[in-house]
Amino acid sequence: MRYLKAFKNDGFFKILAFSLAVMLWFFVTYKGQSEMVIEVPIEFKNIPKGLVLIKQTINKVNVQISGHERLLKALRPINARLLVDLSTSKKGENEFFFNKNDVIIPHSIKVIRIEPTSLKFTLDENQIRNIPVRVPVIGMPDKGYKVTGISVIPSTVEIQGAKSEISEINLLKTETIDVTGLDKDFQQNVKINTGGKNIMINTPEVLVKITISGAQR
Repeated sequence: MRYLKAFKNDGFFKILAFSLAVMLWFFVTYKGQSEMVIEVPIEFKNIPKGLVLIKQTINKVNVQISGHERLLKALRPINARLLVDLSTSKKGENEFFFNKNDVIIPHSIKVIRIEPTSLKFTLDENQIRNIPVRVPVIGMPDKGYKVTGISVIPSTVEIQGAKSEISEINLLKTETIDVTGLDKDFQQNVKINTGGKNIMINTPEVLVKITISGAQR
């Protein structure tokens, strides 16, 4: 009987100790927990072959996160991003609804909410064309001289981009060259001006050669 009583008392203290340990674990675990909202950039992946992204409604989202205050303070923008998978998207306008799993963030931090909840974007056919290049020239050579020749190497470049933009481009120009005061031939590598178009150029620079000759008297 005395042993049974001792066991009962010992069992009570064991249960009490276990309960206190659980309470202490919860206290230590959740002490210092906090929430905050961060701005996260959007990145696209798996764009279908033959298509190109030409328009999107937003570039960033606001993400509400929770975690230990120390971890939240240490979080840097480079450590968080939202990945949009376009593998099932089609040509034209699409809409993508965000999921918490789309947010790439350290595992110790929990995503609570994403605002806005979706984005709209447009995909177009990818097209490749060869376009001629011209050189705009300003100024006048030195007295008694004149420009007698302008050559561009290469004279055409390959451009790539959305069909809706590429189809409207028939000519590309380089940066303007000033020939003021020149009295001899001149050559220089110059960049091609895309005019703000969202295109890729296989040769972003060309070699421009300008021939300067003495004026005949």
